[in-house]
Order: sequence, then C-alpha cells, then structure tokens
Amino acid sequence: MQRLLMKSPVAIAILWIGVYLAITLLPLLVLLFYAPPEGRGFWTELSVALGFIGLAMMALQFALTARINRVEASYGVDIILQFHRYTSIVAFGLILIHPIILFVTEPETLQLLNILEAPWRARFAVASTTALIILVVTSIWRQPLKIPYEPWRILHGILAIVIVAFGLAHALGVSYYLSLFGKSVLWGAIALCALLLLIYVRIIKPWFMTKKPYLVEEVIPQRGDVWTLALRSHGHDGMPFEPGQFAWITLNISPFRMREHPFSMSSSAVNPERLEFSIKALGDFTNHIKDVKPGTRAYLDGPYGVFTTDRYWDSAGFVLIAGGIGITPMMSMLVTAVERQDDRPFLLIYASKTWSDVTFREELEELRPRLDLTIVHVLREPPEDWQGETGYVDRELLEKYIPLHRGSRQYFICAAPVMMDAVEAALFDLEVPVTNVHMEHFNLV
Repeated sequence: MQRLLMKSPVAIAILWIGVYLAITLLPLLVLLFYAPPEGRGFWTELSVALGFIGLAMMALQFALTARINRVEASYGVDIILQFHRYTSIVAFGLILIHPIILFVTEPETLQLLNILEAPWRARFAVASTTALIILVVTSIWRQPLKIPYEPWRILHGILAIVIVAFGLAHALGVSYYLSLFGKSVLWGAIALCALLLLIYVRIIKPWFMTKKPYLVEEVIPQRGDVWTLALRSHGHDGMPFEPGQFAWITLNISPFRMREHPFSMSSSAVNPERLEFSIKALGDFTNHIKDVKPGTRAYLDGPYGVFTTDRYWDSAGFVLIAGGIGITPMMSMLVTAVERQDDRPFLLIYASKTWSDVTFREELEELRPRLDLTIVHVLREPPEDWQGETGYVDRELLEKYIPLHRGSRQYFICAAPVMMDAVEAALFDLEVPVTNVHMEHFNLV
C-alpha cells in the first residue's frame, strides 16, 4: 500500500513541494546547530534570515525553469511557470525587506549604499538587488515596455545569474554565518547545483536536441490566420507524446542559441514521426511561419504538459472547451481518439469570432462520423442565417450542454485568460468537481 501511495501523482506532487520547502528553509535550520553571534539583536537576525530565504528561493528558480521532466509531470509547465513568477515576487520582497530592516534599526548602514566608498560586500549587495529590480520590472511589464520576447529572455537569464552570484558573494563577504563549516558547505552545494542546472539547460539539453533533428515537411494554411507547421523526424523515430501536450520549437537555427517557442501539437499521438503544430500569426516569430520552406531544419524540446486525455483512461467521456487557437490541443485529442477507435463521448464547445475564423472547421466535421462527437460552435459575430449559439460561453450555455452527472466527465479548457476564468467560474457554479477541470494557457511567455 505504501509503495502504491508513493507512486500516485498526488503523493509525488506533495513530495516535490516538501523538497522545495526543505531546500528553502535549510539555510536557517543549519543555524540551529550553532550559537548565535554575540551583540546582534532580534531585528538583525530576522533581516539575515529573510535574506537567506530570499537568496535560496532565487537559486531554486534555476530548477523551476530547467524543465525537469519528473517535476513537470507532477504539475505541468503552466503551473510551474506560474509558481516561478509568484515565488520570484516573494523572494524579491524578502530580499528588499532584508536591507530595509537594517537601515531602520541601524541607520549607520545607510552609508553602505555609497558604492564608491562602500566595501565590496556592500557593492555586491547593491548590484544583486539592482539586477533583481530590473528583472522583476522587465518581467511584469515586458509587454507594456514593448520588450521583444527573445532579447528579454536572454536578459532574464543574465540577470538571474548576476542576482544569485552577487548575492552569494555578498553573504560570503559579510561572513557572519557563512564562515561556519555547515553553512559554507550548504551554500556551496546550492551554488554548485544552480551551476549544474545552468550547464544542463544551456549546453547538455541543446546537445541532445541536435542528435534528434526534424525537417519541415510542409506548411498548411488554415482558417483564422493559422498555419500548420508539419515536421518529419530525420534519422530517428520521432517524439512520442500524449494528445494535448506541447513542445518548444527551435526553427532554422542551432538549439544552443536558445531562441525557442512553445506550441501545442495538433496532430495524432499515434504518429510520433510526423508532428504538426498549428500556429496563429500573432507576433514576430509566428507571423513568419507561413514563409518557412520545406526542408528547413527544426529541433524540439518536449513533450511537456499534463493537459491530456491520456491521464484519464477511466473517464466516461470528455468536455472540451476551446476559444480561438485554443482548439490546437483539442484537435490532437480528437484525432488521436479517432485513430485509437475510442468509443467514449466527446463534447466540443468551440468559441470563435466569426464563422470564417473557425480553425479546423472542415476537419472537425470530418471527424463526426468516426467518433461520438458533439460540436457546439459559439460565434460572437454570427452571419445573418446562423442558427447556432451566439455570444460567449457562459453558465447558461454550459448548463444547456454539459452532462447532468457533472462528475462523470473530465473538462478541458484552453482559451484566452478572460474566457478561461469565466468558464472555470461557471463550471464551479454548476457543481463540476474542481478535480475534473483542467486548464491550459496557450501563451506561456
């Protein structure tokens, strides 16, 4: 029984949370084995404790963004990236509070802000904190500041390294606690792990990707200003994946350059040697998908994601709720179900602006005779002779179509954030179990 428990997804997810908390608090727990320095008051010790926790949390960001499969499989990249954002803000707050407490309780420490005359340990602290402020500002307000994704990502990585390296240099310079053997060993191990993760992400993983290249087979135009990029494995068997998952694509350049973009597969998981990614033209990179030539080399990092019907083999059926290009992972689920001859019922509620914008409109109709599939199109701007649903996917519409026994189905939602929030709230009002609702943001960056 214990062995089965440890293998369950919930138990593994709880285990990773425990590991995260243990590493975050370990720098403080080690101090329990040492007597505190003389002449240091409560507020000073609190300031040091907050600084240690904040620095440990920043070091752990390297692990959160390394796309470690065993960790990602417990939560999904979507949730991990959200956790990364929120913990970064918490670490930012703790690190800022650390010097503020000292400035208030020991006003003479304000002179350490004079970087021209301050000791090196203070200069490292100022540099680390300044880098952290720039990182947070450029991350939260990247789009209003109109910073392109690729330059921002490079800057983000450099700033993260500066923050941790200079923060650790500051702590070593102060040396109240890092002169202790246990403390120095611990922080040395944390710094080494962060370095190894950086090497893994920047060197080892791209090297493995070069061993499994893909070639662009064709680029297929779709409705709604969407283009399907079809890739064929070159010299290997392809990438097995579960319908609904996604991968990071590096196109026409070396994977070592770290210019990659995440897209969901829209093809069948039964054929891993040919992968299709249906991409809407929304930005600098996506606007050029239509111009990609057959034979162009590509590299993939994946698959990732827990947004998949494969994890619910015992479900009585599925309700898929898509908005716009959110249909992409749903299409993979449906075509895979057809090829596997899945006899369970599928309900697709698909919101679009106009009838001509409905991506995969004809392809979905072709699936109806081959699958127990009900399709409900919802148009915001319907044509004059439209007889179907109009407006938005709200509580009233969902109540009209979803099964009476709410808990008998698994519900998958992929759309713009506003629509997903509204649908999630409506499903909650309709007493759909929260454990049966799964959401995927189609904009991870």
